[in-house]
Amino acid sequence: MVIKGKTYAQLMALLCLTSIACSLNAQHVVHATRNDKYVAPKSKVVQDKLEWFRDQKLCLMMHFGLYSILGITESWPLVTADSFWARADVEWTKDDADFKKQYYALNRCFNPIRFDAKGIAGLAKRCGFRYVTFTTKHHDGFCLYDSKFTDYKTTAPDCPYSTNPNADMVKSLFEACRAQGLGVGAYFSKPDFHHTDFWENFGIGTATSRYPTYDIRKQPEKWARFCEFTKNQILELVSGYGPIDIMWLDGGWLKKEKGHDMGIGEMIDAARAVQPDLISVNRGSKDEYMNIGTPEQSVPGEPLDYPWESCITIGGGWGYHFDETYKSSRELVHLLVDVVAKGGNLALNVGPMPDGRLPRPAVERMEALGAWLSKNGKAIYSTRTVTPCSYKQWRFTRERSGREYAIRLWREHEQGFLCTAIPYIEGRNRVVKRIVHMASGADMEIKTIYDRPGSPEAIAKGVLITFPAGFRQDEYADAFAIEYE
Repeated sequence: MVIKGKTYAQLMALLCLTSIACSLNAQHVVHATRNDKYVAPKSKVVQDKLEWFRDQKLCLMMHFGLYSILGITESWPLVTADSFWARADVEWTKDDADFKKQYYALNRCFNPIRFDAKGIAGLAKRCGFRYVTFTTKHHDGFCLYDSKFTDYKTTAPDCPYSTNPNADMVKSLFEACRAQGLGVGAYFSKPDFHHTDFWENFGIGTATSRYPTYDIRKQPEKWARFCEFTKNQILELVSGYGPIDIMWLDGGWLKKEKGHDMGIGEMIDAARAVQPDLISVNRGSKDEYMNIGTPEQSVPGEPLDYPWESCITIGGGWGYHFDETYKSSRELVHLLVDVVAKGGNLALNVGPMPDGRLPRPAVERMEALGAWLSKNGKAIYSTRTVTPCSYKQWRFTRERSGREYAIRLWREHEQGFLCTAIPYIEGRNRVVKRIVHMASGADMEIKTIYDRPGSPEAIAKGVLITFPAGFRQDEYADAFAIEYE
């Protein structure tokens, strides 16, 4: 259908653009949201490292441990106070003490003989991930590295995996990641439910909460021993496991404001004496040791003007679950683009199976994400925010050099478009001279749309792009580079 020289699709796009122009002219311009509670690190070296962090954009996070064997919630079932939700999939016993004994005994059957550190690192690299964060120890206290300060670990004789050449899983994975040029993050739990200076008698026979089983004000020496133990484990990671980019300390409920001061700041200072550019994540703190924000299973509604990463699972849980439902490839592409447009990184969590492999459905989605990034990565990596960062199905980013990108997120049935409209981002009076489709390198046919055309007050409000013959629309999203006159 043609109306006065224009296709029906072009007319629809023009109508859409008119609506966009009116909306953008009336809307409040959203700037990056400042978190007044964020305290920048004092170290210039760490500040520079945080710029590196902001360039990376995509992290492979992996929760792996004893909980993976049974496919249950990680560590939390040990907490009596959280059992009402954390033991929802524990149907074989209702006895608190009996369950805790069973859980702790899982170290005697932990044997992920198909864990392939080099394979995982290679997959992460091929799929566009830039750094990997791995659980060195979760709240249950089981270490996936050869800690000298506990026998509850993969390298202990009572763990069948101890005879495996890769029994020190953290060492194997970190070395493999660095060989691929990937950054590494060491996830480490501040609470340790298996340490008797945290939970007396491992919490067996006690209705446990997330906190120590004793009053630390009445037994300060016990608390001091636990804090020293924590410091020793952190220091052995930064001293014996090569360059670590991020020390990711979970367990934010243990903090000074709640009466459980662990002296984490002093621990991080000691760790930085070994690795000066170490980024620290001290969850729960509001000081200079919480270097990056970590929204969990969520994305901020507006851009944030400090380093952050959304920690989001590829399925429903952090550890492996046998009946998991995974996010679609489209959801993951859109999620990454949305997070990046708001100035953050996406830490996508994939829980390995009991034998150490990554689940096939997760791998397939990682590969789809990597295929999209191989064509559109310039619009993602090393970018920063623009204002506004989004409008409806559009997301906008820019390189540090100033080059801007517009990314159109396609819904599942939005196929066969002949043209579309891009609203202007910053600088409403600038005129677009060229738009290039990132995946194909093809120049788009463009037409600038003005508000009050022909008058001295005419303002460029957007641009209509018509796809060339043979254009292949991406299944999930198309990215366009924008050049101005």
